[in-house]
Amino acid sequence: MSQEDKPLHFIRQIISDDVSEGKNEGKVLTRFPPEPNGYLHIGHAKSICLNFGVAKEFGGVTNLRFDDTNPDTENVEYVKSIQEDVKWLGFEWNGEPLFASQYFDKMHQFSIELIKQGKAYVCDLSMDELRAYRGTPTEPGRESPYMGRSIDENIDLFQRMKNGEFPDGSKTLRARIDMASPNMHMRDPALYRIKHSNHYRTGNDWCIYPMYDYAHCLEDSIECITHSICTLEFEVHRPLYDWVLESLDVFPSRQYEFARLNLGYTVMSKRKLLQLAEEGHVSGWDDPRMPTISGLRRRGYTPESIRNFCEVIGVTKFNSLTDIALLEHCVRDHLNKVTHRTMAVLDPIKVVITNYPEGQVEELDAVNNPEDESAGTRKVPFTRELYIERSDFMEDPPRKFFRLGIGREVRFRWAYFLTCHDVVKDAEGEIIEIHCTYDPLTKGGDAPDGRKVKGTIHWVSAEKSITAEVRLYDRLFTVEKPDAGKDKDFKEFLNPDSLQVIEARIEPHLAKVAEPGYRCQFERTGYFCADPDSSPSKLVFNRTVPLRDSWGKVKNK
Repeated sequence: MSQEDKPLHFIRQIISDDVSEGKNEGKVLTRFPPEPNGYLHIGHAKSICLNFGVAKEFGGVTNLRFDDTNPDTENVEYVKSIQEDVKWLGFEWNGEPLFASQYFDKMHQFSIELIKQGKAYVCDLSMDELRAYRGTPTEPGRESPYMGRSIDENIDLFQRMKNGEFPDGSKTLRARIDMASPNMHMRDPALYRIKHSNHYRTGNDWCIYPMYDYAHCLEDSIECITHSICTLEFEVHRPLYDWVLESLDVFPSRQYEFARLNLGYTVMSKRKLLQLAEEGHVSGWDDPRMPTISGLRRRGYTPESIRNFCEVIGVTKFNSLTDIALLEHCVRDHLNKVTHRTMAVLDPIKVVITNYPEGQVEELDAVNNPEDESAGTRKVPFTRELYIERSDFMEDPPRKFFRLGIGREVRFRWAYFLTCHDVVKDAEGEIIEIHCTYDPLTKGGDAPDGRKVKGTIHWVSAEKSITAEVRLYDRLFTVEKPDAGKDKDFKEFLNPDSLQVIEARIEPHLAKVAEPGYRCQFERTGYFCADPDSSPSKLVFNRTVPLRDSWGKVKNK
């Protein structure tokens, strides 16, 4: 999508106005702030494309910053995978990756400053008591009995918290704001909690860790982020974001919210995705059925198609459910332009050309991509015995069955016209061979006498083709909103047929070119990608998407 075609959504408008007015000296600095507690998914891809995309459009840059404030759930594996995903999507971050943990000293100093201002205090209420004191959306909360501690006592207790003198959960540092606020997040929220946990970067240097809402705004301010773009659920958190920065008189980063991506037939919770991986419902975070970026990459999705999808769905202020068919449409649209075609037979049945010389092998020319002349051609071996799809033959076909049947003539792609005259059956009456004759004057797929055939089918040589394991992936869930029902476990809607593994016959040239990650179109079948498990001795292909494009049909009605 060209720059001129991109819609001017409200985030672009805000940044455009700020730049025009010279706000922040015309600078644009955004950030992508993932928590390193899981692999990124397609929802994060929308945020990545937005943050990196708008910054680049307005001459700015984007920080990659890891919000690593919860040592219990974070590790280096996730840090590495996130960097790989951002790079794969086609983006480069500003300088070195940044981490919330590198600001722990500054955050601690800011907390001391809030205590000295009388805006923070150490509270001994347990988590259950905190919830009880907080009140309800219709009833104000109650002030903590520890709110009246002196500044000196709070500083002393907070320092002792830092020194590890108290057990987990026994104390918190809370902001002193308003226990009657209609915004529950402003009712003296916790800023720090005690966690005697080993942090993957800081080890045991700290046993108190800042809460996300407190840390996030400070990280933005320290880095002088001009536009802190968050998903819509953080809109009610923005007053606390602003309160912290205004209280400390630091760089006034601004938060803006947009609607997160909700995609049909999947779940977007990292907690639930982790559950699927750990319980063995999928093979791991990069299972091609998962909505993770690593899973989509393994399945054969391209970064270009994901970026285009994120642009097409737009940026709004209201939540909605996006049809997964639109994502698949964007994938097909790109793969159609850039992938080579090949022939593969997924459910083979043998065809014997009775009038074709035994032992003869012809090398026929086949176009690699009709959308791209520069893709050239390849040689396809044609022999007396071939394989075709079982579904491409019917012994007694109806009138509108434009494929092979007894007495029917069809075109074999890039080859000849063939006419079926007989079949061979086994003892159970199942067809095991189809016997045909070919017209040698129709080489290349055209008849010199001008006669036409309505059917064209694909094939491979029985002798020269090679076997490949093909993994046919389908949607992971059977319903559009698997996690919508509060009285249902989302795993009840797992699709038992989301993966089918078959042995197919494919063109022999793929043994030379199909390295892991190689994408192609199996003609008349779909788009496929060589899996990381694939090797020259055992080719393994994942189905990326079928050829049928339901979204395109809906759009063009």
